[in-house]
Amino acid sequence: MDRTRSIRISKLLSLGLRHDPSALGITTDAGGWTEVCAVLRGLAERNAAVTREELEELVAASDKQRFALSEDGERIRANQGHSIEVDLGLPRHEPPAVLFHGTVDRFLESIRREGLLRGARTHVHLSVDEATAMIVARRRAGVTLILRVRAGAMHADGHAFFLSRNGVWLTETVPPAYLEDFELLT
Repeated sequence: MDRTRSIRISKLLSLGLRHDPSALGITTDAGGWTEVCAVLRGLAERNAAVTREELEELVAASDKQRFALSEDGERIRANQGHSIEVDLGLPRHEPPAVLFHGTVDRFLESIRREGLLRGARTHVHLSVDEATAMIVARRRAGVTLILRVRAGAMHADGHAFFLSRNGVWLTETVPPAYLEDFELLT
């Protein structure tokens, strides 16, 4: 599958599996899972037909591992990033002492005031390293910010952390008291 087509399919999958199942004409269960055959039909109806093998290749080759197939390969879901209510069934995990969040300067004052909020998503997404946070931040226009989150202290104070299948750390919110110095990058 060429890169342009792969990106288009991935965006449609993200829309349908993370935000609006009706965009692919599918329904998801409480855990965010849906039948692969329904997704294939939905993509075909939107002039984005792929074979089961191409879909499996896209899921396996995705650099960010946004999607997961069930063990039997019959169901698919997004690993995280949902704006629809789902229970990913993730157990609580103790996070590293520090995690990172990439954003841009236009959000700085709000973040200083309110901390990191989940917004339309079900969780705040955090990275284990600055390089990944940088990639996330660069998706938006503006001066790049890498925020250091004192995740260990948050956990000690009772905040829940979850680790998604693709290595993204999730939490409901990060209060401002747990944010360290803001590093502006250009």
